[in-house]
Amino acid sequence: MTDQLVIGTGAGFAGDRIDPAATLAEHAELDYLVFECLAERTIANAQRRKMDDPSAGYTPLLSRRMEAVLPSCVENNTRIITNMGAANPEAAREQVIDIATELGISDLSVASVAGSAVRDRFEHFEEQTFSGDPTTQYQEDCVSANAYLGVQGILDALNDNADVIITGRVADPSLFLAPMCYEHGWDLTNSTDADQIGQGVACAHLLECAGQVTGGYFADPGYKDVPKLEALGFPIAEVTVDGDVTITKLPDSGGKVTLQTCKEQMLYEVHDPSAYLTPDAIADFSNVSFEQVGTDRVQVSGATAKPKPETLKVNIGYEDGVLGEGQISYAGPNAEQRARLAGDTVRKRLTARDFLIDDLRVDLMGVNSLHEGRGRDQSSPYEVRLRVAGKCETTANATEIGREVQTLYTNGPAGGGGVTIRTKPVLGIVSTLIDRTHVQPNVCIEGVK
Repeated sequence: MTDQLVIGTGAGFAGDRIDPAATLAEHAELDYLVFECLAERTIANAQRRKMDDPSAGYTPLLSRRMEAVLPSCVENNTRIITNMGAANPEAAREQVIDIATELGISDLSVASVAGSAVRDRFEHFEEQTFSGDPTTQYQEDCVSANAYLGVQGILDALNDNADVIITGRVADPSLFLAPMCYEHGWDLTNSTDADQIGQGVACAHLLECAGQVTGGYFADPGYKDVPKLEALGFPIAEVTVDGDVTITKLPDSGGKVTLQTCKEQMLYEVHDPSAYLTPDAIADFSNVSFEQVGTDRVQVSGATAKPKPETLKVNIGYEDGVLGEGQISYAGPNAEQRARLAGDTVRKRLTARDFLIDDLRVDLMGVNSLHEGRGRDQSSPYEVRLRVAGKCETTANATEIGREVQTLYTNGPAGGGGVTIRTKPVLGIVSTLIDRTHVQPNVCIEGVK
C-alpha cells in the first residue's frame, strides 16, 4: 500500500498525439501511465481488420506509442495500462514483447486482458437495445459485440506483477481506477471504501480524455483562452490512500488546469451525475466540488459510490450499408447560388436512379451543413463547398453519388473545382445489457527474456 499514487494520461482516443505521453513518461515521475484509446466504433473497426488478418485488430498506433514511452517507463519504474488491445489484446501483447526485444529491454512482464468479446452470447443479451429495438435484429449483421469489463482483469495482472497491461474493451474509468484499488487497497465490495471509490471514479473520469481537462477541448479564443495550445500537456493525478485527488500537469507544458476546465470535463458524457454507472461502482458526482490549490493544480472532493450494477453494457457493431460521398467547391461572386444549383441538380439526378439511397444529404459546408443555417450571418459567402452524401446497400450504388458530383465539372454550374469522392462501409452501433455472470476476464502474462 502506498500513501500517494501518481497517474498520467497518455492518450484520450486512438489517434491522439504521442509526444505529450513521451514527455510524461520521461519527466513526470509517474507510477502509472494510462492510454485510453477506444471509442464506441473502434473495436468494430478493429474486428474488421482482424477478420482480414488474425494478427491484426489492435490499435494501429500501439507500436509507435510503445516505442516512444517504453524506455522511459522502464527506467522510471512506471507501469503502463491501456485498452489499445481493442479486438485482439493477445496479438497486441506479442507486439509489445517484440518491440521491447528490439529496444533491448529485458525482464519486462506484459499482460493481455481479454474476455470482453460476447458476440457468441446473444441469447444472454437483454431483449431490447437502449433505443428500444429488438436486440436480435442486429445479430445477422453483427461484426462485434463487446461488454465493458471493469477492474478485475487488470487487478489480476497487477497482482501477477505485470509491467505493461493491454486490454480490450474495458470501461474508460476502470483503466485508472484499477491501479488506485491495487496500490491503496480499496475494496469495491466494502461499503467503508465508498467515498474513496467514488473519488477514484471521479478522478478517472477527469483523466480519461487526456488533453480535454488540461484545456484542449475547452479552448475557445477570445472567450476561454488557453496558452500554448500547440504544446498541450496531458493531465496528471495525485491520489492519496484516503481518496484525496489533485489534477495537475507538467509545469512547462501548454494548456491549463483550472476550476473551469475540470468542471467542463466532469460534466462530459454524464447523463445523471448522481448515478454514473460503471462496471465497478455507481458513482455519485452530485456533491463534487473543486478547489484551485495552486497554479495548474485543482483538488477534487465530494464524490462517493454505491455497489456495482448487476449488468454490464454491451456495444454491438453491425454492418449498416455503404456511405457514398462527393464534394466540390465554388468561389467568387454568386458562389452560394451556384453551389445550391449544383446540389439541386445532383439531388434530382440521384432521385431518378433505380436504387435506394438512405438519408441523402445535400449540404453547403459553412452555410447549412451543421445547424441548417441557424444563427448565420446573411451575407453571401465568397466561397462554399458542396457535400452530397448518402447510404446505399452496395458499394457500386454508393459510388454513383460521388460520380454525379464529379460530372458537375463540365455539366455545370460554372466554376466548380476540387472534387473529392469516396465510399466506405458504415458501421452502426447499438447498446444493450448482459448479466455480468456471463462475462469473465481472461488474463495471460508473458515475459521478455
